[in-house]
Amino acid sequence: MSLKDMRKLRSFQNFDEAAEHILHMLSKQMNINTLFIAKNDGVTNKIIKAVNTREELVQEGSSTPFEQTFCSLSVNYGDEPLKIGDISKSEVAGKLKIASQFNNGSFMGIPVYYENGDIYGTICGLDNQPFDFTEEHQQSFEMMSALLTYVLELEKANEQIQSLSSPLVPVAKGVSILPIIGHITPRRAQAIIEDVLEKCGAEMDYLIIDVSGVTQLNSEVGKYLLMLVSALKIIGVAPVITGIQPFMALKVPHFAAALKGEMIEANLEMALSKLGFVLKRESK
Repeated sequence: MSLKDMRKLRSFQNFDEAAEHILHMLSKQMNINTLFIAKNDGVTNKIIKAVNTREELVQEGSSTPFEQTFCSLSVNYGDEPLKIGDISKSEVAGKLKIASQFNNGSFMGIPVYYENGDIYGTICGLDNQPFDFTEEHQQSFEMMSALLTYVLELEKANEQIQSLSSPLVPVAKGVSILPIIGHITPRRAQAIIEDVLEKCGAEMDYLIIDVSGVTQLNSEVGKYLLMLVSALKIIGVAPVITGIQPFMALKVPHFAAALKGEMIEANLEMALSKLGFVLKRESK
């Protein structure tokens, strides 16, 4: 796989996009009619992505009973690719009803795992004609299976990060703090807005938005933060902004200007004091 391909994989938004790219990469290497990725839970086999060249042998989005698929043979076979050059001569494939539709066609498949060893599904090649699977084809399937595991774990990690990117910290009844930390992209900003609005209940009176941990801000991200302030006011929550740094005012001057009239404090302590809270250190 080239460096360009690896960089492109890192730019994908989700597993489906990466899966489609991987199938097209394999299709360039193998002159086989169909390549597909299926997700299976031991009961149902669902085709997540499929690339057909001469004719449609596998329909993307379709579902079938898992035990009646070639994918089940691949999962039962184990970690290495299952290669069937001629389905009509295969004892294991011949037991499936679907085998009669392919006569002397061909199949190759290998399981795709999560990092913990659980099976996500399979990545497979299928043709209604005999196909000579080479050692290079086998290595490509093994590599793509490992790559899909990597992508699955990246997606899982990203989901976990997104769920933690907008934590509401309750201070008292009706008052919470939203600490925004790190580099804010437009996508993350949009996710924060959606998550915060979902978490803000009817009993929320004030939300302190602390941006002191933001490391980078541009006009587009500033626009999203202003959208959050406006949305909070619409649902009856008074926003309080803290931690605006000099670089924000210099780099995105309209951001600070647009907050004119809103409650803005230098830090959390001052914001809490404004709302009637006093921080005291207990004497030992």
